[in-house]
Amino acid sequence: MLNTLTQSIKIATTSLLSNKIQSFLTMLGIIIGVASVIAIMSIGSGAQSLILSEIKNLGTDLIAVIPGHAEDSNSFASMGVAITTLTYEDALALRNSPEIPNLMSVAAYTKGFGNAEWKSETYSTSLIGTTASHIDVMGGELKKGRFFNLEEENKFSRVAVIGKTVKEKLFGQSDALGQKIKVNNYIFKVIGIMEERGVIIMEDFDDQIFIPIKTAQRVMGVNYVGFIRSKVYNEKNISLTQENMKKVLREEHNIKDQSGMSDDFMVKNTAQALDMITDITNSLKYFLAIMTGLSLLVGGIGIMNIMFISVTERTREIGLRKALGAKNKNVLGQFLIEAIFITLIGGIIGILLGTMVSFLIAVTAHILGYEWELIVSLGSIILALTVSAGVGLFFGFYPALNASKLNPIEALRYE
Repeated sequence: MLNTLTQSIKIATTSLLSNKIQSFLTMLGIIIGVASVIAIMSIGSGAQSLILSEIKNLGTDLIAVIPGHAEDSNSFASMGVAITTLTYEDALALRNSPEIPNLMSVAAYTKGFGNAEWKSETYSTSLIGTTASHIDVMGGELKKGRFFNLEEENKFSRVAVIGKTVKEKLFGQSDALGQKIKVNNYIFKVIGIMEERGVIIMEDFDDQIFIPIKTAQRVMGVNYVGFIRSKVYNEKNISLTQENMKKVLREEHNIKDQSGMSDDFMVKNTAQALDMITDITNSLKYFLAIMTGLSLLVGGIGIMNIMFISVTERTREIGLRKALGAKNKNVLGQFLIEAIFITLIGGIIGILLGTMVSFLIAVTAHILGYEWELIVSLGSIILALTVSAGVGLFFGFYPALNASKLNPIEALRYE
């Protein structure tokens, strides 16, 4: 049995080497498919790791209040409809409530876009209306000047704190502090410039203008806030704090039902956000891998076509082998081994190519300043090799079966 297998492998190797170009073209679909699956899985894992690390860097002591119930939020968001169930007063109620002793600080937000002008320069950027407690909750440092205070927040003051990118785009090398800029036809005085912070969870903290939230509501023509963020003293009590926050908000919104079914808001902590993003990114990663893996089907069809051609070209060889005593199962096994050989070699090349592509993407990300992990899991490699062998076995079986059924006399007469 071992001798027969060894002989079949030798014949398969000789056959593949004698038709190098044909063998390579047969492998090409498998190579591309496996390389794509490996690269997609690696890129997905790297992106997931980057996003999760950025959330952790923001802190695991944060709680967010999002407007709308879960079902309403998803459906309205998909239609681009703003949900207006949170107000500035909700943030004040949370901040001042004695029922939430673990709450360190609370900040409310409303976001939009603004055209900022200074002299002849114009720059379109994110306009962030927030409370004076923004830095207490979200962190960050000022390079120059100061952040606006509670008095300026309450008096609808037209003061602004700008990010590094906004400063460079509008002022260049000029000193921005104390200058007046026009944002959506309103004049603001620049009182602070933020230190560089970069992009965190797809939000560029350097490309923003911060203004007092009440002023922002007036500028944007809204009477609600987009969301509320809060920071706790002790992470161990974060779940209890969430429940206390829900009770306070239900009182504010006159919601009698304490089950949560009637809530027009959601209270989520960082750990829950991590779980949610992990689930989303996993689903997206595997979906893309499956879609990309469909190219293996194309590769398999290519193998079947080439195997049919190979059977035709080697008809006399098959007849000779059967005349010398080879059984149907020997011929069947021979061609199956060749098909599996092709796909396994293609799979190995595809794994190497996919790993190389993943490495280049990781290096590029590091050059651009992202903390990107190169993740090529053993599971994805084993899966790629298994699928490759399976494709070879599945698509090589029918041509091999046809070869095994050839009549030796008719095969020897074949021209």
